[in-house]
Amino acid sequence: MRLCRYCVCVILNVCLTAMEGQRVGESDGLTFWLAKPQDYDEVMAISEDIYDGNDYLPHRYHIWLTELDRVTIIARRDGRLVALESGLVVDGGQTVVLEGLRVCPNERGRGVAGVIQRVTDRYIKQAYPSVKIKRFTRGDNPGPEKLSKFIVLARRVVLSLQGDAKDFNSFILGLKAKLASTEKPEGLTTIPQDLLVLKDGDHLKAILLDPDLSSRLTLPGGAIIQDWQPLKPIESNLEILQRRNLTWVVDSSSDKPMFMSFHTPPYPVPLNGGSLRLNIDMFGEVLVLAKKALVSHLEQVREEIHGSVVVHVYMPPALWEGMRKFCEGNERVKQNRHFWEQMFLEREI
Repeated sequence: MRLCRYCVCVILNVCLTAMEGQRVGESDGLTFWLAKPQDYDEVMAISEDIYDGNDYLPHRYHIWLTELDRVTIIARRDGRLVALESGLVVDGGQTVVLEGLRVCPNERGRGVAGVIQRVTDRYIKQAYPSVKIKRFTRGDNPGPEKLSKFIVLARRVVLSLQGDAKDFNSFILGLKAKLASTEKPEGLTTIPQDLLVLKDGDHLKAILLDPDLSSRLTLPGGAIIQDWQPLKPIESNLEILQRRNLTWVVDSSSDKPMFMSFHTPPYPVPLNGGSLRLNIDMFGEVLVLAKKALVSHLEQVREEIHGSVVVHVYMPPALWEGMRKFCEGNERVKQNRHFWEQMFLEREI
């Protein structure tokens, strides 16, 4: 079958548009585009050594491009990719969670981050008019001047451990021995002592939608923070949590737990030429339950991990000292970073 010249031109134009991506703006000598799969290598090129080797984007970039209600924007100068930012619309369309901001090294300090943030805000506001608030988390303190532009909703502390997968067996055994030596006899405490892995979706939904959950577990900023993504415990966010394939652990005190945690499936990061990263998020301030939850999560991934492994445990500040001491004493699985915080910020968009 022969195609007319007009048809050929239309087909070529569609193909070129798909290859070039959708242009969404221009400002300060930069052009902005919706990211596409072909940009992957350039994005990785500007991401070298970001987050001290703990960068999640090599693993998640292609997932982001197909995720519902997510926008990922890149910036180019003279055709060269120089920056990226992404936003996920959550909370029933009221909030955008911003993630992944990065600028290539030779463009830093020139205001590029601020420009791509403004363009991303404007684009999201146009595409999702109901969005009123932008939220994000960060692992460094930007200082009082920058913080004054935001509301600081919460701070969590992060315990970071690193070791080889084969050494986590002895590490777990050591933790269990410590628990056994401090276990109180049954009946001498009113604090729940047992945990369960929650696999019943209806039970989980009932727990997450309980109006008392936020106050009972002192949720940071009233949100469930999953691997740096803050989500209100409301029904419209349950599908987002479900597609993360999380493993949930709660205490066994009926339908109103005093403690809750989950881990994200381990995923690869560039650290040390290639490592697995495991994130564990904890909610509630009962130390003995946090200790048991850590053991539970590590036991559940023991068959999945291999090679170099880094574990980040995000928790309320009240748990820090007890959890730090709990994890001391193993010569091969050690704390790989001193005390650091996860800050949860928001401002109007």
